[in-house]
Amino acid sequence: MRITHAAIAAVITVGSLAALTAPVQAAEYSSALKVRGIQYDAPGRDSNSCSTGNTREEYLTVKNYSSSATVNLKGYVVKDAAGNRFAFTANHYLQPGDYVKLRGGNGTDSDANNVVYRDNCNFMWNNDRDTIYLYKPSGSRADVHSYSKSGNDRDGNGYITFH
Repeated sequence: MRITHAAIAAVITVGSLAALTAPVQAAEYSSALKVRGIQYDAPGRDSNSCSTGNTREEYLTVKNYSSSATVNLKGYVVKDAAGNRFAFTANHYLQPGDYVKLRGGNGTDSDANNVVYRDNCNFMWNNDRDTIYLYKPSGSRADVHSYSKSGNDRDGNGYITFH
């Protein structure tokens, strides 16, 4: 069988067009922990007052998607596009299928209630768009998601689900 240069060029052109029309997928990282969802726009009028504000209503849900491994959150880091960060400094164990809500504001961290507080009354996530980065204790990326209010929040309730 003889293959001509024209035939090779046609195959390359078709392959290139197929690559251009293929949907763009988010990078998938090899981590049991992933960002499940985010309440990026806390209900009500934004107020970062520690005593009367609604910072506690802004939260990020991180879930352990492993079917068998327990994961300790200690050493994991969450960042946004502007470089705001939160580091899990205490032991917090997530059983397979378990999750934790990382909330703004002050409160008592609780394994039983699946909550960790940032102990910071400033909002971390932008209400129009942002990028969420989750890093492993080693510094490698565990998960990343960008969102925009207009592109990802179909029902307009300030909450977006990723996984």
